[in-house]
Amino acid sequence: MKLTLIAVGHKMPDWIDSGYKEFSKRMPRDFPLQLLELKPDKRGSGKTAQQVMVDEAERILAAIPQDARVLALDEHGANWTTMQLAEKMKTWQIDGRETVFIIGGTDGLDPSVKKRADQLLQLSAMTLPHGMVRVILAEQLYRAVSIINNHPYHRE
Repeated sequence: MKLTLIAVGHKMPDWIDSGYKEFSKRMPRDFPLQLLELKPDKRGSGKTAQQVMVDEAERILAAIPQDARVLALDEHGANWTTMQLAEKMKTWQIDGRETVFIIGGTDGLDPSVKKRADQLLQLSAMTLPHGMVRVILAEQLYRAVSIINNHPYHRE
């Protein structure tokens, strides 16, 4: 089951890139994790935050494979435990559909992206830097797969 992380933002600090890469390379072959970075829209030139989100939404939606399961990261989304994520991933593995996680830009996600999502998911009730969300999500996906595979990385 292929996992894709679509993230608005590029040119992340080295520590974010290396943190993300560390967990993505640990993922087993049956759960490959790929990052697709989308360049954020330029702020300014008279564009409102809403216009920026609409423009970013067009690129996000175009990047989602047709039959993919989509989870959009949103502060108002469901708050799953790691064990719940592992259970969901076990179920998803059966149907084999590609699963896409979306991290929006600085202004968040346009309602059209949230509407396309099968699930809104929050990592924390706190606001986190979007680059850090990549690292945390990659670690949680690795941890969930470790739980599924009875690997000792996760301990209760």
